Amino acid sequence: MEHSSAALDEEIDRAEDEVFDRPTAATLSRIFTLKRATLHLRRILSPQREVLNRLARDDYAVIDARDRVYFRDIYDHLVRMVDINESLREQAAGALDTYLSATANRTNEIMKVLTMVNVLFLPISFLAGFFGMNFFGPSIEVTASPVGRILVGGVAALMAATPAAMYLWMRRRRWV
Repeated sequence: MEHSSAALDEEIDRAEDEVFDRPTAATLSRIFTLKRATLHLRRILSPQREVLNRLARDDYAVIDARDRVYFRDIYDHLVRMVDINESLREQAAGALDTYLSATANRTNEIMKVLTMVNVLFLPISFLAGFFGMNFFGPSIEVTASPVGRILVGGVAALMAATPAAMYLWMRRRRWV
């Protein structure tokens, strides 16, 4: 029994290391397998504890009073195994919490980058959509006149300056 709890402990430690290095879906599967193993062990050990407690403490005609010492010793070992199993179960739960936290942080970083890209390109999309509505006539005529060239150049400059200014503002606020 001690050997299997030591192997379980090592496996949980490996899963925890993997969670900190690079968590994957396989890591999550391993953690769930470990949690199931500790739960299975708990289901086996818990009822045995009560049986051995009764054999060690109560007076039964088929058990000699001198033999109860051996049952107490076995009971003490079983209580120790239950404690070790509870510790392993808590370790597995901690590994799961760490995994979920690490993946949530990674997802938040990805969402942050995607949001920044969207925020930077939103003004360009708005300006392109607004000035692409041909308010000033067909685009060939707009670029042919000096006012049209200034208008197109101004809109292009505005389209370049707005995301650049927003990026600088985000850097100043330490969002990037």
